Amino acid sequence: MLKPLTACAMAALVAGIANAQSYPAKPVRMIVPFAIGGGTDIVARAVALEIGKALNQSFVVDNKTGANGNIGMEIAAKAPPDGYTLIMTSSALAINPSMYKGLGYDAVNDFAPVSLATLIPFILVANSALPAKSVKELVALARARKKELSYASSGTGNATHLAMALLEMMTKIELNHIPYKGTGQGVTDVMGGHVPLMFGALPSTMPGVKAGKLRILAISSTKRSPVLPDVPTVAEAGVPGYELTSWYGVLAPAGTPAAIVTQLNSEIVKALNTPEVRARLSGEGAEPVGNSPAEFQAYIRTEIDKYAKIVNALGIGAK
Repeated sequence: MLKPLTACAMAALVAGIANAQSYPAKPVRMIVPFAIGGGTDIVARAVALEIGKALNQSFVVDNKTGANGNIGMEIAAKAPPDGYTLIMTSSALAINPSMYKGLGYDAVNDFAPVSLATLIPFILVANSALPAKSVKELVALARARKKELSYASSGTGNATHLAMALLEMMTKIELNHIPYKGTGQGVTDVMGGHVPLMFGALPSTMPGVKAGKLRILAISSTKRSPVLPDVPTVAEAGVPGYELTSWYGVLAPAGTPAAIVTQLNSEIVKALNTPEVRARLSGEGAEPVGNSPAEFQAYIRTEIDKYAKIVNALGIGAK
């Protein structure tokens, strides 16, 4: 005769398997904590469409914006852990614990990681009139004109801000930070010569490069982008060890059955490797990844620690 605890465990296992076998039996909501048309939204819609076709069910993208992603992330963290609410989040998940006090969710314990979706490096661009034509020349210019050179970002504590702050820390230069309410406005002012520098995403900066108003100095990832094979990494350009890359990934609420997480992981990895999705994401400067839930969990922890060091060094975090 089975012991009570063993029987309960077996019942839960059988129920979990049954749920996974019938999953998804209804539309699945994929929360995007940022605006329609942004990088997170683009990746989410590409992935949702593909896994929806594979699982013969609707995966509906639901944009819940505000507070640098915190509103959408809190909604996802508190959703029922049944596999019918997911979130496509970004590196903001790793930044926000250091930037905000009293978050309504725990970035590690309130989520079940499913898969890292993409890595998106930033491009260091300068107004074409700036005399610096390389990272080394920029560093030399910044040292000669201490605090005179300004750079734009899409907001204090945003990854575009922290990318430049990390460059300042590693090269011991001092620049003047000018935060904007979004990337587009910052890029426009760099193109217009009002601000000489910024780190920006490839889709938002390439029009200015093609128009001859922006000059690319380097890329923030550890390896060169296949989209820009002739552009050196910041590390190659004279700052060894530099790396800061934005990312997007899928999470479920903590407690979501492991069988469902495994099923979703498998379908997301497949989706990221389809020619259609790879082509669409690569065109946005994104590198499709796809990894295991355990690998994504470890990556999130590493990213939280990395950003905490930068935010604390800047003294801009939660008090």
